Amino acid sequence: MLTKRIIPCLDIKDGQTVKGVNFVNLRQAGDPVELAARYAEEGADELVFLDITATVEKRKTLATLVKNVAREINIPFTVGGGIKSIEDVGAMLEAGADKISINSAAVYRPDLIDELSNEFGSQCIVLAIDTNLIENTWYVFTHGGRNATEIPLLAWVKEIYERGAGEILLTSMAHDGTKNGFADELTAQISDTVPIPVIASGGAGNQAHFHEVFTKGKADAALAASVFHFGEIPIPTLKKYLYEKGITVRR
Repeated sequence: MLTKRIIPCLDIKDGQTVKGVNFVNLRQAGDPVELAARYAEEGADELVFLDITATVEKRKTLATLVKNVAREINIPFTVGGGIKSIEDVGAMLEAGADKISINSAAVYRPDLIDELSNEFGSQCIVLAIDTNLIENTWYVFTHGGRNATEIPLLAWVKEIYERGAGEILLTSMAHDGTKNGFADELTAQISDTVPIPVIASGGAGNQAHFHEVFTKGKADAALAASVFHFGEIPIPTLKKYLYEKGITVRR
């Protein structure tokens, strides 16, 4: 079995880490540089940094903050938010990112995926997908979950894989921040649809939820925010639990 990854996520608004429920009601969660350093020290496998209002505010990702975070960590670092071009990606990689995450820009101009994959390699391109149910069908949402599209999730997953996405960061908006568990069935469906790694996001509340998303959900990685930010699940404790449950994790 491939090693499963545990990934804390820094959702950034106005230079600070925030966390909400179902993408709304944001509250402060701490200094991103301090949190990043802590997670690297605790044994996180990767770190994701998402500037969650960059697209809505029509601005670029906070490059200086990305540099400050990158200086503090020695683990793979994915950055997203407001990235729309080869130049934007180049700037984030120069600032210290290892991978970049795109979402809304790719939905509105899918050719961007091909361009970035050809320029930087598919291993560098993470496609973030925010999805929610509308009349029993999962659809893609943009602009930090604010705007619904008419794109069915499964059709989009197949397209982004064909265009060169190297990884999928799948967030169920219905599960986000609820602490009721990941969207295991949906995650498994995506994992069965395309042969690239799927990072499950949205709904972590206890250690068992991570075990379930790795087994029932067939996820390659599990991303969480508030349970890590507020000390509810220490990463070393989580990894010990998963290891004892037979999940292959880096310790």
